[in-house]
Amino acid sequence: MAQIVHAVGHVKLNTSCIADVVRDSTEILGLRVTHEGQGQVWLSSNGRKAELVLVEATENSTHTIGLEALTAADVEAAAARVEGAGCRITAREPSLDCMDAGVTFATPEGLQFEIHTPIRNDIHNPRQATPGVAPRRLDHMNLLSPDPQATVRQLKAIGDLGMSEKMVNDSLTWLYGGNRQHHILGIVKSHAAGLHHYSFEFPEFNMYCRLGDLLDDYDRQFIWGPGRHRPGDNTYAYYLDSSGAMVECAGPMSTVADDAHFEANIITNLERPGNVRVMNVWGTPAPLEWREHFFPFMALA
Repeated sequence: MAQIVHAVGHVKLNTSCIADVVRDSTEILGLRVTHEGQGQVWLSSNGRKAELVLVEATENSTHTIGLEALTAADVEAAAARVEGAGCRITAREPSLDCMDAGVTFATPEGLQFEIHTPIRNDIHNPRQATPGVAPRRLDHMNLLSPDPQATVRQLKAIGDLGMSEKMVNDSLTWLYGGNRQHHILGIVKSHAAGLHHYSFEFPEFNMYCRLGDLLDDYDRQFIWGPGRHRPGDNTYAYYLDSSGAMVECAGPMSTVADDAHFEANIITNLERPGNVRVMNVWGTPAPLEWREHFFPFMALA
């Protein structure tokens, strides 16, 4: 049976330095601006109308995590499950006019999600000239929760997300959707609700070289990587944008092809430094700045 949530849809961030983040996103990462107005800037790496949505604000924080369903009926099915999962609906209309239906809900832990129909996508014009590296698509996000087990239960109940892998102590759980990518969300234990990183896909490894040189041009640097994660088997590199949000650029992930017989992997080796290669096949340990990174969610009414 098809899962309600198929893939990530968009990430919406509040920022007090919107011009700086737009510059980072276009001149370094290589997104293009598709819409400006009413205090928002939409950016995309392909033919989609929006993948990264920036909201002009007095703070830098996470606004909403967009999760894409394939039909309006799926959105309605998700909405009918929200209260039963212990969450509350905050909006029943799509937040962007480039999607037909959407329901936004908040969790007791302080995270906010929108499950929505696919964003308008011009598949005949996927590439636009930008000065940056130009990734292929928004592919996943890692979220911070003070009660990760509750957050995982809610996402499974509302969106039919499946678990591909987790740490035995529930400090990090990877969840997959209908596109069968190893994970579209990672749920990380933290002191409060937040965003650890959002990620765009790099189809070619040489793109990391271009990214590193561009970061240097702007007096910036990688936080961690390039490397290869064992969970998902994707290559990666991380840096911070001007708002303090962490951006990952990641290679294509492994997929859950045989969903009916798939068994999630449980990682039991949690002791550092012996578990370094659990997270990075190539052996470079995650630095403290990466492990302790926290980009908060906005306060929800």
